Amino acid sequence: MTQLITTELVELDQNLGNSPEAVIRHLASKVAAAGRASEVEGLFTDAYAREQKTATGIPGGIAIPHCRSAAVTEPALAMARLNPKVDFGAKDGPADLVFFIAAPDGADQEHLKLLSKLARSLIKRDFTAALRAASSREEIVALVDGALADKPAAHAAAAPVDEPAPTAAAPKRLVAVTACPTGIAHTYMAADSLVAAAQEAGVDLQVETQGSSGAKPLDPAVIAAADAVIFAVDVDVRGKERFAGKPVINAPVKRGIDEPAKMVQEALAAATDPNARRVPHFGAEEQAEQAAAEKGEHIGQKLKRALLTGVSYMIPFVAGGGLLIALGFLLGGYDITDVADKVVLENSFGNLPEGGLAAYLGAVFFKIGALSMGFLVPALAGYIAYAIADRPGIAPGFVAGAVAGFMGAGFLGGIVGGLLAGYIAHVIGSWSVPRWLRGLMPVVIIPLLASIVASGLMFLVLGGPIAGITAGLNSWLSGMTGASAVVLGIILGLMMCFDLGGPVNKVAYAFAVAGLSAGSADNQAPWQIMATVMAAGMVPPLAMALATVLDRKLFSLAERENGKAAWLLGASFISEGAIPFAAADPLRVLPASMLGGALTGALTMAFGVTSQAPHGGIFVFFAIGNLLMFVVSIIAGAVVSALTVIALKRWAAPKSTATVETVPATV
Repeated sequence: MTQLITTELVELDQNLGNSPEAVIRHLASKVAAAGRASEVEGLFTDAYAREQKTATGIPGGIAIPHCRSAAVTEPALAMARLNPKVDFGAKDGPADLVFFIAAPDGADQEHLKLLSKLARSLIKRDFTAALRAASSREEIVALVDGALADKPAAHAAAAPVDEPAPTAAAPKRLVAVTACPTGIAHTYMAADSLVAAAQEAGVDLQVETQGSSGAKPLDPAVIAAADAVIFAVDVDVRGKERFAGKPVINAPVKRGIDEPAKMVQEALAAATDPNARRVPHFGAEEQAEQAAAEKGEHIGQKLKRALLTGVSYMIPFVAGGGLLIALGFLLGGYDITDVADKVVLENSFGNLPEGGLAAYLGAVFFKIGALSMGFLVPALAGYIAYAIADRPGIAPGFVAGAVAGFMGAGFLGGIVGGLLAGYIAHVIGSWSVPRWLRGLMPVVIIPLLASIVASGLMFLVLGGPIAGITAGLNSWLSGMTGASAVVLGIILGLMMCFDLGGPVNKVAYAFAVAGLSAGSADNQAPWQIMATVMAAGMVPPLAMALATVLDRKLFSLAERENGKAAWLLGASFISEGAIPFAAADPLRVLPASMLGGALTGALTMAFGVTSQAPHGGIFVFFAIGNLLMFVVSIIAGAVVSALTVIALKRWAAPKSTATVETVPATV
């Protein structure tokens, strides 16, 4: 196996810049110069993106930037002993020892195990002291090779499980799971830090590392005997149900490295606290536990999370169904709405209807799309309820959504029905019931009672008034022409660009797709609204991509790389393509995006542009009416937004720091 570190990958007592990005870029260039990466920029972009998610500085003056990247052709370790130190986000100050771990996307298990072992060695004080005292690159390489060559110590999570001999006062027992998104460094360092802290406290702690080099699950007997569990994770715990009922301390994986002793003490306190948060037995209970733990979350945040969940699960039904309906119109004409049922039931490939194969396929596509769109309101309601009450809320939510659709309450009825079903299921799930009844609660009792109450309220009390509001709203929209239509376009454009895929954006989008099926040749207002929403949502990523081309110096290297991807994302109607820019500079990017979006929305409504497809951007050109003005409107909005953001970056409180490429990097 190839040596992971060589002398050409080591820098000793060098000034590599005053920022993490400068150091990472320099070390990425050394990896590429050593022939272990195909390009510097791709490797740097992946590594710095990982750094921006979670700082890689750890206590003791150490930083471990790392990533998996398609640019890496061979696993590598690049090491720098910095002078001066650079702040990588550790609580105890800047770092002077930096190890850059570069792994290919498809790194083999043996390499991953070695990389993980190095990360674990870095929390040992004698090892880091030797690195600081080393006088040559060769000595550094020898130290690292020695750490990698030693037989790994038996990890607590992998050790055979033996019951300890009885003692007068048996120590407390804890179990833990550590996991990070990359699964190379933080996962294993957090595990070793927690084990060391537990040993100092006289506590028996066993850890399951869910990392890239594989995971060995904790023995069920060990879990059963544990007094509490620690989850130091940035991703979902695999097999979380194994820990059901145990008092739990949950925190990001980096806290397991920075504050392992505090986490151990918190777990010990939870073990003796009857009111401590516990790992749930089933979904509704989990929601109740989370609600108690999330003290700062108010009702508005809870509603926002539920609505976004419902919309995100609804979109695949709408996107696929809407595109199929558009294909049906393309092949079968507008009259397909009147004859589709008859054609698909009475005809086949051997018995084509009048109009031939195109008419038959058009009817089939239209009917599949219409059936898919029929799930719009039930799916919206079902997954709003799911966000509130977990799995026990899905069935009552779908039923309440179906009732809303049956009564003509539409999109608004689906929201109300989903919220009702979710909160009713949540309340029922929090009931204290005998043990013998618990197994029936999530699969029978909660769905049954919540469906009766929520759907009953929709039938008897709420459905009629909401249906009346929906009918009035549809009539008002259908009658909008001229200046009023342009105003609506401006409002929708502002909403689509306000938060780039957030709740305001999703409300505007859900409003458009909810009315899409009501569009026809005689009533094109719903199609115009859909076109307006889609065109305005395409503006922010396209504008940011254009801005990075017009004035490259105003954007960092990472932003310029994001700009390349934003062209395709914008053309596909994925507003989230502008989020990296907005996250870095929201006070300039968001107002500029809203200005361009408002212009695009006004133009599309003014020119009567229509869209029979709910998603796809320019790639569903066949479903766009007045395609030329659709394109012109988007270009106009993107140009205005791009020029505005450039002007704001130049003259509205310009940055005083240089961009990353101004930092010299020698190889």
